[in-house]
Amino acid sequence: MSNWIFSGGHAPRQVGSASSRNEHRKQQVARWKPCFQVTGAALLIVLAAPPSSARDRGQFVNSSPEMKAWFDGLRSGKGPCCSDADGSAVSDVDWETRNGHYRVRIDGEWVDVPDDAVITEPNRVGRTMVWPMRGYQGVSIRCFMPGSMT
Repeated sequence: MSNWIFSGGHAPRQVGSASSRNEHRKQQVARWKPCFQVTGAALLIVLAAPPSSARDRGQFVNSSPEMKAWFDGLRSGKGPCCSDADGSAVSDVDWETRNGHYRVRIDGEWVDVPDDAVITEPNRVGRTMVWPMRGYQGVSIRCFMPGSMT
């Protein structure tokens, strides 16, 4: 005989049966599943984000305010170059033109400069400069300003 009042109006069941334990586990897993999904997605975003490479090594600390403003306004077809502090001067032996396109040597390897990364306005500093971006896919060129190749 079952006690209908204490069973909550449902048919009586054996407490501790295998089917009730399995059902309880399924409910627990279902309750935690969204938390695991959100945590996993956040972890993937953090791991996939490229590291930022902006830096100020102080190489242009003595630049005039006009020159600093000019550097800050430089843009290529890929967007703003950021500033003079993000760019690096390139020796004449570390850049060249080949088949109408520029190449620059970065960290001992030649990297092709995309046409839309070339700055087309006159070079006020005279030196060749490059603004490399290092990411999980290697080095890419954000901006490139050819020098006089003396």
